Formats: sequence, structure tokens, C-alpha cells
Amino acid sequence: MSKPKQIIRVKDVMKTDFTTIDGTATISEAVKRMKEAHTAVLIINKRHADDEYGLLTSGDIARHVLAKDRSPNRVNVYEIMTCPAIAVSPDMDIRYCSRLFSTYNLVRAPVIENGIILGIVSPNSLVLDGLYQYANDTEA
Repeated sequence: MSKPKQIIRVKDVMKTDFTTIDGTATISEAVKRMKEAHTAVLIINKRHADDEYGLLTSGDIARHVLAKDRSPNRVNVYEIMTCPAIAVSPDMDIRYCSRLFSTYNLVRAPVIENGIILGIVSPNSLVLDGLYQYANDTEA
């Protein structure tokens, strides 16, 4: 009898260290926060209960500020962020999460449960952590 296939969930590979910022912050403040946290992605806080989380990447800043020669001191995060951010459940199978990333060309997705951010997931964590776990499980 064959062993049932192990399901690796997003919560098994997500990173729990993430950095947030308010949408009213300037791009200069966002870049400073990114450098301090050694990250290229910030999660944008909700402004109120009916708002959604946003996402800001260094690529967004390069495309919408740097390439257009806009002043990072005069552009606010909310002007260029992606909102709403496509979020995933911590219990989602990483294979479905990977399909979601592929379909929507995502670089990161917040992991949200009951309206609270638990972590963040990337294609790297899906492949390097997720497939590593799967490969080690199937060898045993």
C-alpha cells in the first residue's frame, strides 16, 4: 500500500518576520524602512476595519518613482502600492499557492487568517523550503 502524499501548507514555509508601514508614509521613509529591515517588500497597514492590506516592493519604487524621476520625498506609499494585496491562507497547499503566484505574477503574498497577518510567502520559500520538505519526506 502506498503512503499518502504529504501536503505541505503555506504555514510550513512562510516567513514570520515581515515589515509594515502606513500608506501615508513617503517613499523615502519606505526605502529607509526597507534598508533597516533588509527587505524589498513592505506590507501596508489597513487604515480602518473595512480597508485591505497593501504591498509595496522595491520594483514598484523603481518603476513608479525612480524611472519616472519623481521625488521620493513627494510621493506617498499609497500612490504606488498594490492594494488590495492578494493574500493566502496559512492552510493552503503550497502547490495551489504556487499556481496563484504564477497566474498573477506575484512576488510576495501576505499570509492572513481571521484578518490578521501571520507572515509572508514568496516563490523562493515555496520552492526552497516547500520542495525541500517534500523531497526529504519522500526519501524517508
